[in-house]
Amino acid sequence: MLSRAVVVRRLLASRGVLSAANSRLEHTLPALPYEYGALSPVINADIMEIHHKKHHATYVNNLNNAEKQLQEAQDAGDIGKIIALQPALKFNGGGHINHSIFWTVMSPDGGGEPSGDLLSAINRDFGSFDSMKEKLSAASVGVQGSGWGWLGYNKSTRTLAITTCANQDPLEPTTGLVPLFGIDVWEHAYYLQYKNVRPDYVKAIFNVANWTNIQGRFQAAMADS
Repeated sequence: MLSRAVVVRRLLASRGVLSAANSRLEHTLPALPYEYGALSPVINADIMEIHHKKHHATYVNNLNNAEKQLQEAQDAGDIGKIIALQPALKFNGGGHINHSIFWTVMSPDGGGEPSGDLLSAINRDFGSFDSMKEKLSAASVGVQGSGWGWLGYNKSTRTLAITTCANQDPLEPTTGLVPLFGIDVWEHAYYLQYKNVRPDYVKAIFNVANWTNIQGRFQAAMADS
């Protein structure tokens, strides 16, 4: 029996929404909302260009390839292949999701402190903005190997939470928390500039935190809970 996803794709193809030869919408690399050097001196242009054009682009390309193979496996009813593709889908799909968020939660005009409902929630759940910043920084610095530190929103309890994810595990599918502000602590995000001193990078990234974007994410998450 064909999966629902395959049936939907074929229906779209039959109606001309997707081509019959490629009835799968491909993911694309999102453009940055600022120039590569715009976050300097916090993150220099070389890091941003390599991070975006090489690393994120690789996740996108690999995700498209994995989804193409998944479609072929679903069409063929190859359950073994479908199972074998799950790690690649999780890793590259998570990399695409995480980085698409990451670029937007930073801004050349960022820094300072949040305001409004977000600041009120931070004060309620962490005691103060400085306390939240300290806890998120410690969690991010403490990631063993590669991963992410996150400020997220728990829709069940309607509270903020801090956690980490290993590698490129996406926050919401992994923990249920809605991502608000993520700190990429893979070495490719900072090593060319900060070497192995991750704490300096984590401390500096708050100087470009786009609290307007993060506030918007928070309000959308509250409205959906």
